Amino acid sequence: MKLVSFRASGADRLGIVFPENKVADAQQWGAANGMDVPDSMLGLIDKGLEFRDSMSAKVKATAVDDNADYVYDYEAVKILAPMPKPARNIWGIGLNYTEHVAESARSLDTDNKLPQECIIFSKPTNTVIATGEAIKHNGNQTQQMDWEGELAVILGKGGFRVKAEDAMDLVYGYSIINDISARDNRRQGQWIVSKGMDTYAPMGPVLITPDEIEDPHNLQIITKVNGVEKQNGNTKNMLFRIPEIIQDISSVMSVDPADIIATGTPAGVGAGRDPQEWMWPGDEVEIIIEGIGSLKNPIVDDTY
Repeated sequence: MKLVSFRASGADRLGIVFPENKVADAQQWGAANGMDVPDSMLGLIDKGLEFRDSMSAKVKATAVDDNADYVYDYEAVKILAPMPKPARNIWGIGLNYTEHVAESARSLDTDNKLPQECIIFSKPTNTVIATGEAIKHNGNQTQQMDWEGELAVILGKGGFRVKAEDAMDLVYGYSIINDISARDNRRQGQWIVSKGMDTYAPMGPVLITPDEIEDPHNLQIITKVNGVEKQNGNTKNMLFRIPEIIQDISSVMSVDPADIIATGTPAGVGAGRDPQEWMWPGDEVEIIIEGIGSLKNPIVDDTY
């Protein structure tokens, strides 16, 4: 099941993506199909994993009625971030691909040894924007704006000290996230400013449930800037896989339903290239993850 948050006729809604590029208002679809579906992604996640599975099964068994007044053409609506205002900060995982560890050590003075445990950081909720929305480039804060294409994991269940063997049972779905980084604003090793500026976490376009993804640890991730490929990696090369990440985070801090985890980026970031490359106003960055879709955002000047 592919889910979106979208805006149509001035209202924000939860949507189900059907074939032929159709989006059904999920709440109205639910009413027509005997299900009490909420009107937001956070509300849906709050209904729990069993409700998700029942809804997904019914979506697969139901043909969308193109003539229903709650069905829209995908191109005719405004696609929002899956959770336009996340419930809390995004968990970020740094240096989670071997080759990215090496390129970061060369260019960013990080340790060239492979991490023995997850490097965990946080991105505030103000960073989240939708596909198509602009990433703001503040020239007074950075001259080194970088891209990081990543698989996002959205939790549907919380927990504390979750064991790795149980961790995948917490996963609600997957999306795409671009962990934008201002490489020249890592203040004495603290990453919150570098990664936490407004618009620094484009996300979407969809949240896809696990029954649609055969193996989240075998997905191709491609990043393009102005149509030119910069990253081409695969989630099979994660140092710490999703169960280990959830286990590690929850070993020290409880995880909650609707938590978002950005699982790390493969090699090919701008800081690791020779010569280094950065994004500037007028550029466009696109992240593609197979089975999920394409997340595309322009860069605009926001210098004050």
